[in-house]
Amino acid sequence: MIRRTTDLSAAARVGFDAIIDVRSPAEFAEDHIPGAINLPVLDNDERAEIGTIYVQSSKFLARRIGAAKVARNIAAHLDGALKDRDGSFRPLVHCWRGGQRSGAMVAVMDQIGWPVTLLDGGYMTWRRKVQTTLYGEAAWSVVLLDGGTGSGKTALLPRLAERGVQTIDLEGLAGHRGSLFGATGQAQPSQKWFESRLYEALEGLDRTRPVVVEAESSRIGARTVPPALWSAMGRASVVELSAPVEARAAFSARVYADIAADVAALETALGRLPPHHSKETVAGWKAMAHEGRTVDLAAALIAEHYDPAYRRMSARRDRPVIGRVEMTAVSDAELDRAADLISDTLSRRERA
Repeated sequence: MIRRTTDLSAAARVGFDAIIDVRSPAEFAEDHIPGAINLPVLDNDERAEIGTIYVQSSKFLARRIGAAKVARNIAAHLDGALKDRDGSFRPLVHCWRGGQRSGAMVAVMDQIGWPVTLLDGGYMTWRRKVQTTLYGEAAWSVVLLDGGTGSGKTALLPRLAERGVQTIDLEGLAGHRGSLFGATGQAQPSQKWFESRLYEALEGLDRTRPVVVEAESSRIGARTVPPALWSAMGRASVVELSAPVEARAAFSARVYADIAADVAALETALGRLPPHHSKETVAGWKAMAHEGRTVDLAAALIAEHYDPAYRRMSARRDRPVIGRVEMTAVSDAELDRAADLISDTLSRRERA
């Protein structure tokens, strides 16, 4: 008898040898259960073809042609990705809603003798789980790591994690560095895949302890911070970082060296600055970019664009500041010192 489940807890997921998503590659690319492998029973073109036949011609013909293609693709997976799996292999299989595509794969696996489990509701069971958490009531105690541009907030997160502090790197999950110059050169994940990765990161947290998150706007590039976490961030207490403009400019020039090396991309980003900067000012910044004066450009942008915006935003916030860390430079040594201070501050708060 084929097993069925709707349990997608972290403990349940690791109990399977593989989570097999039989949807098309395009569906898988948009979003999937983290750690799943894609063994499609219909590829993108085949799925579109069968759908067209089903709507425009004959449901029977669509099913017959589809069945033949599904059978061939399952056979290819058995001879390919699954060929080295022995009789103890325990897969969890799903498609979009737990229907015909996953049913076909599960039927074959069951006949082989593998102890296969079908995910009832398919991918949508996972998606509902993610949405319930990220679009429901906020369940985390968040501490925001705040500070002016170039103060090393992102670089502090892994240092804090090494010291046992719970952290979430939103920019890393969103594939964007969170500013006009934040593109990484790689496409950002879809909103759904961003949310799945965020859910997985939050799932592993101890909710009785705080989690440190970098202060962000509600959008990171083209991705949006889901409502539950954004609500928690809105109520969060703050640790503020500060460093001289010159130090932050030097650090920014290093972090954004890839953007600085692409003058055309840098000029395009400068062209997206708000219109309150005069044409002469922006032209001067573009000249610095063309001349390779990256540190000077970073210092000018921090002093004339980012710091004024940060001060305006800070003035509107009413959040408790639980710590302030002043750095003389944004260097490895100073970031390590800052991580020690912040870790100690949070430890004292937890013990209080």
